[in-house]
Amino acid sequence: MGNDFGSLEEPIENTQKRVRLAARALARHNLVHAYGHVSARLDDRKFLVCAPKPMGLIKPGEDGSVVPINGELPSGVLGEVRCHQQIYAARKDVNGICRVFPRNVMTLSTFRKTPKARLGFGSYFYPSPPLWDDPLLLRSDEQASDFAKSLGNNRAIVMRGNGAVCVAPTVEESIVMAFYLEESAGTELAVMASKAENESVCFTEAESKVRATGTGRIYERLWDYMTAGDPEISPQ
Repeated sequence: MGNDFGSLEEPIENTQKRVRLAARALARHNLVHAYGHVSARLDDRKFLVCAPKPMGLIKPGEDGSVVPINGELPSGVLGEVRCHQQIYAARKDVNGICRVFPRNVMTLSTFRKTPKARLGFGSYFYPSPPLWDDPLLLRSDEQASDFAKSLGNNRAIVMRGNGAVCVAPTVEESIVMAFYLEESAGTELAVMASKAENESVCFTEAESKVRATGTGRIYERLWDYMTAGDPEISPQ
């Protein structure tokens, strides 16, 4: 993968730790609260999802659950995890997914808007992430399948009044995308409040393709920032 992150079919205890770190990082940076979940693909047949509790309360060593990509959700696994199933089935390039509730993203979504590529962070979602224009929870396979189709090949999809889902080649990068999405939404709201939206410049498609890079340890540096102080990381 060209980074310091994990890999498919690594020892499952490694994946368990990566998922725990991601879960607590999301909570630490107010991208989730009592709700939300994060997962990592294990192979073509299954993935690992975090323990079904507020992610900031997941303890060191507390294991998540292995979930089949095709099949019934195991007992105790949260109902909306079916959207992870459908996304992993549809997107072979996705190995990490997070379901998040960023405040600015949710506020913006009530206008039926998602952030435009005004910042470098927004370039990863050019021209803007799709909107799932349904505020209800994803509690059926049919809903989850339609949701995955709406995501398409994008890195994120915003759910009106109900948070967002971010996807990436690794679980670490998925939470980086959540951070980028929230920063972009905060800027979008500020631009709207300025009453001078037409004066705010957006990235072009060509600019976005160049800017939305993973080189220079861009993802790794934000991962280090988001996980700093975690009890499962040894002091440097």
